[in-house]
Amino acid sequence: MKNLRITVNGTAYDVQVEELGGTAAPAAAAPAAPAPAAAPAPAPAAAGNAGSVTVAAPMPGTVVRVEVAVGDAVKAGQDLIFIEAMKMETPVKAAQDGTVASINVSKGEAVETGKVLLTMN
Repeated sequence: MKNLRITVNGTAYDVQVEELGGTAAPAAAAPAAPAPAAAPAPAPAAAGNAGSVTVAAPMPGTVVRVEVAVGDAVKAGQDLIFIEAMKMETPVKAAQDGTVASINVSKGEAVETGKVLLTMN
């Protein structure tokens, strides 16, 4: 048996690997270390602070970067949030000029298609 450490998306897992060389039967694999629990996401902004224009997730994935803050003026086509899916980062861009009214997600949060990421005025 060989003990190895494998890192996946920044999380280290200790595993045991058996080299098979002929008639030896494979041993039961040791369970991988569980992934650490994600920190709870901050509560979304109150509905009263929401803007009239919603920006929704175009696909399921994980929020890897939030490029704006509440109160920031943004231009059409500006990167707002980056979502990672299948090892690719995809920017979510502003469809129009406006001001960020609320941010409803945080870095590391998993989102589904259609989830409101932020609102603008």
